[in-house]
Amino acid sequence: MPSIAACGRSSECAASRGTVRAMEAKMNKLSGALIAICAFVQSQALMAQDKWPSQPIKLLVTFPAGGNTDAVARLTADFMQKALGGATVVVENHAGAGGIVGTEMVTRAAPDGYTLCMCSIGPITIAPATQQLRYDPLKDLVPISLVSTNPLMLVVHPSVKANSVQELVALARAEPGRLNYSSAGIGALTYFSAELFKTKTGTQITHVAYRGGAQATMAVIAGDVQLTFANMSDAVSQIEGGKVRALGVTTATRSPAAPTVPTLAEQGIRGYATESWNALFAPKGTAQPIIDRLAAMVADMAKDDKIQHDGVWLSRGFQQPGRLGAHAPRGNRAVGGTCERDRPEYSKREVG
Repeated sequence: MPSIAACGRSSECAASRGTVRAMEAKMNKLSGALIAICAFVQSQALMAQDKWPSQPIKLLVTFPAGGNTDAVARLTADFMQKALGGATVVVENHAGAGGIVGTEMVTRAAPDGYTLCMCSIGPITIAPATQQLRYDPLKDLVPISLVSTNPLMLVVHPSVKANSVQELVALARAEPGRLNYSSAGIGALTYFSAELFKTKTGTQITHVAYRGGAQATMAVIAGDVQLTFANMSDAVSQIEGGKVRALGVTTATRSPAAPTVPTLAEQGIRGYATESWNALFAPKGTAQPIIDRLAAMVADMAKDDKIQHDGVWLSRGFQQPGRLGAHAPRGNRAVGGTCERDRPEYSKREVG
């Protein structure tokens, strides 16, 4: 077929020009159809956001029922149902691997606002710094808001002959490997806190993993292990009942919930400070209006007197999505640096 530029008035050139015009007409129709489809899809997405929530919301908890994260999630779900006009919010527990199993499930969920995670520091900050994971919390999740903060407490079984951190360290050094500690699993803050304690004190204490923090605390009560770093919400009632003995809190300052219990730093472990938190996350790609609405709801929840009464460990100060998102990578770097600096073999064992 001759080029259009070279054509004169021949019938062949006229046919070529006709073919080109026909192709242009088809392309224009196709472009118009694509524009219409895109506009329709966009309008449907906006309508879905406007109607959200129009079906039950799943709030996944990455630890078993009965622990701190579960309790925080259930308080949040109750408040969320009222704040969202009676929407159904179902709490589902998917425990395993120190919270990693449930967190990974959320990263693979549809980003439609109907699957959320009450995530914790372990699978968001500690595990990514110490293990090879199949998800990246900074890329696969969207932070909504911090919900609660919770100090850990070093508690021992009443039979342990130690009434202070110094006495526990002396006991552990005198009999290396005899004492056992429980945790919510490798990657959980309860595990990392104990390993950090061992590193800073030069002690040998054997690890025994459980499926959650509440179960780890119960193991101390039963005498199956001698000590644990328990969430304060799991420990306070057991301390008051005399079932365990508190030796110290892990935060930099004493907790108002247990003002007579000294910090580990006060008792000679310089630079020791760990604190648990729970935060609301959604799968990456969740619409920003939904994220904003949920963040505003958590802000209201933090000011609610009933919530504060029912869960004294809840934080009154909440963080905006952007601030929580910026906090996670800093936490990852801090934990990774601690592992490499204080216990090189710790990082190698977890990653390898």
